[in-house]
Amino acid sequence: MYSDWITSSGGRQGATVSLVVPALNEARNIPWVFEQIPACVDEVILVDGDSSDATVPMARHCLPAVRFVRQNGPGKGNALRAGFLAATGDNVVMMDADGSMSPTEIPHYLHFLQNGYDFVKGSRFVEGGGSLDITTIRRLGNQMLLAAVNRLYHASLTDLCYGFCAFRRSFLDQLDLHATGFEIETEMIVHALRSGLRIAEVPSLELPRRNGRSNLHAITDGRRVLRTLISERPGAHSSAASVGTVS
Repeated sequence: MYSDWITSSGGRQGATVSLVVPALNEARNIPWVFEQIPACVDEVILVDGDSSDATVPMARHCLPAVRFVRQNGPGKGNALRAGFLAATGDNVVMMDADGSMSPTEIPHYLHFLQNGYDFVKGSRFVEGGGSLDITTIRRLGNQMLLAAVNRLYHASLTDLCYGFCAFRRSFLDQLDLHATGFEIETEMIVHALRSGLRIAEVPSLELPRRNGRSNLHAITDGRRVLRTLISERPGAHSSAASVGTVS
């Protein structure tokens, strides 16, 4: 039971959890993802990007209680923002629908939200984490962008371009999200840093996409991430952030 887990984990009993899953043509991947969602999740919100396959019927078949939100514009950022606005839980978890992230890791993220952190992000590059899918160009791009964010924001993060995150919904206004594409993950992190939120990185294993082709374009989306880092860099705004790496 959810209440048993939250008590044994040392967290505050009664905190509720919303899982936001953006999806576009992920019908073949949804069953694997949904069957692993742990009992600590109170609501699952599937944000559909006008899929042409059976994503929505498949999600309803696998989890009749799933909530559907239709995004009002293109892009992962648009989908996530729609999902976050629809969420009702005290804590919000975001993860992809392609099977590259395991829902069984969610309790680890929630444990740190329930024990003093405001924003928890997965890292493939701390002890206990890893990737079975990252390409050489994606790894190099991530390293370059990571170096930029750590320098610009005086941070010590170990991963940047990875979208398995959780945060307290009460801080959604502080995250002040506007991005429409994959760069929203970076926007979330830099706004959390700039706002002084207590951030934890936890190890996560990135799995290969189970079926289909990714919508990510490494070079194009990398440029968008870089533009986000530069445009959001401290200047008019500055605040210190506490960043901890945990395992």
